[in-house]
Amino acid sequence: MSEVGRRNFLVGAGAAAVGVAASGALGGTAVAQETGAQAQAGVSLPAATVKPGDGRYIDLVRGTNPRWIGAPEQVRVVSSTAQVVAAVQDAVTAGKQIGVRSGGHCYEDFVYSGKQVVLDLSELDDIGYDPAVNAISVGAGANLFQVYEALYRVWGVIIPGGSCGTVGAGGHISGGGYGLNSRQFGLTVDYLYGVEVVVVDASGRAKSVIATREANDPNRDLWWAHTGGGGGNFGVITRFLLKSRTATGTDPSTFLPRPPSEIYLSSVALNWADITQADFTRVVDNFGKWHERNSAPDSPYAGLFGLLKLNKRTFDPATKAVGGQVALLTQSDATAPNARKLLDDYLNAVFAGVQAQRTASVAQTGHHPALAQFDEPQRLPWLNGTYALSGGGWEFRGDYKSAYLRKGHTAEQIAATYQALATTEYNNPNALVQIDSYGCKINAVGSADTAVPQRDSVMKLQYQVYWKDPAEDAKHLQWFRNFYSSVYASTGGVPVPNAVTDGCYVNYPDIDLSDPSFNKSGVAWSTLYYKGNYAKLRQVKAKYDPRNIFRHRQSIEP
Repeated sequence: MSEVGRRNFLVGAGAAAVGVAASGALGGTAVAQETGAQAQAGVSLPAATVKPGDGRYIDLVRGTNPRWIGAPEQVRVVSSTAQVVAAVQDAVTAGKQIGVRSGGHCYEDFVYSGKQVVLDLSELDDIGYDPAVNAISVGAGANLFQVYEALYRVWGVIIPGGSCGTVGAGGHISGGGYGLNSRQFGLTVDYLYGVEVVVVDASGRAKSVIATREANDPNRDLWWAHTGGGGGNFGVITRFLLKSRTATGTDPSTFLPRPPSEIYLSSVALNWADITQADFTRVVDNFGKWHERNSAPDSPYAGLFGLLKLNKRTFDPATKAVGGQVALLTQSDATAPNARKLLDDYLNAVFAGVQAQRTASVAQTGHHPALAQFDEPQRLPWLNGTYALSGGGWEFRGDYKSAYLRKGHTAEQIAATYQALATTEYNNPNALVQIDSYGCKINAVGSADTAVPQRDSVMKLQYQVYWKDPAEDAKHLQWFRNFYSSVYASTGGVPVPNAVTDGCYVNYPDIDLSDPSFNKSGVAWSTLYYKGNYAKLRQVKAKYDPRNIFRHRQSIEP
């Protein structure tokens, strides 16, 4: 296989001809003639085993959320499929539970909890063209910015992934994956041609399997399970094979969508000191109604993606000053017909009838920077704008919840959201609900065509809370749980699939969905994530992981 990564940049025959390997530059002819096995043997890092007492250990047993710090017997750092097979076989033979870490962004303690062996895939990050399967290959350990940079700089294409550049491809893609280009191009899994997975059969033998979407592929069901079935369920993903369903020929520059060459970025806010409940209600209602009107697959607004950040109102007991903002971040296709007018009309529609004045966004909102420089929309090259809007670098303790919306919020949901965010009884500036644009091309795919069943929603919500002191865990979690439960009080405290809500996003895992103390709906967590696709996912689980080797607290049940 020809691959592109930090360690090597190898391009298959007929593709772009510039490469860099660990030893220096390689000419296109030599690269095209070199086989994948030769290339990998020449540049792969050796596997490493890190145990307690090693100076590296503390770095390798934590992700981005400092709530989850593990204590495995060992961390195996792997950089090839063969190394993954060996590490999995060793763990299975020894009877050790396995955890898998890609980018380290799992929102629950699924990677380390109860695991004796953790596989760190961060060095399994090669990206490139694989002529054997005629698809673009992305290592499961590559982070999203590595993927964007390699695909865009070399072939001018992208996957419609998330805005947080340090998220690992392994979890992001397998859970469905969406981002600021998804209304225009769909979900990341809509471009998943195949997946390479290390599985364990009934006899306990670890082996690598490649599964594709080809109708005659006997492992096609394993491919389907990875189009939204979530990470850590069926085996260890080593690489993804990417190509659109309409792609033909052997030129990788035609395999994936091309982003607009330029985008508009806008970031505006309302100060909580100026916001009345009527203003808050109108903004949230306007945003929802706009998406109801403008989320069809052929909408002229498919190139526009908004993030409405409903941040917690703060109150200074000493000065009585009110702080905090409600912010609206927007990315839109600057090359579309009437692009600036579309953006202006959207902004005017969201803030129609609001008495508070728009101003610059001056505070970080969740994982995203303030972006005060975009209080007037700026036109930027696509890659430059993608860097500007990148989230990440967050070292607070945190918790997360989610919801899909098929329509705008009900009046009761908006009122409950306002009450939770405006209260003076909880005074944390690092709490918010982020309402993301959804729909358009995402909804051009059937609910059973991939494992992602939510294919008619117009918005997706991410509830977030952050804090620093471990001693305050209970306080913040109690407020957060009460907030979420109050918004969905009419359906048992969770967004059950109905005319307005449509369950939860598996890439924002929430263990509370499994607890009847918090989920009083009678609807199982599996239904909230997977709806009618869960039965098929269980069949795939039984077939490819019959010993239930790959499991966590919300893994697919055998």
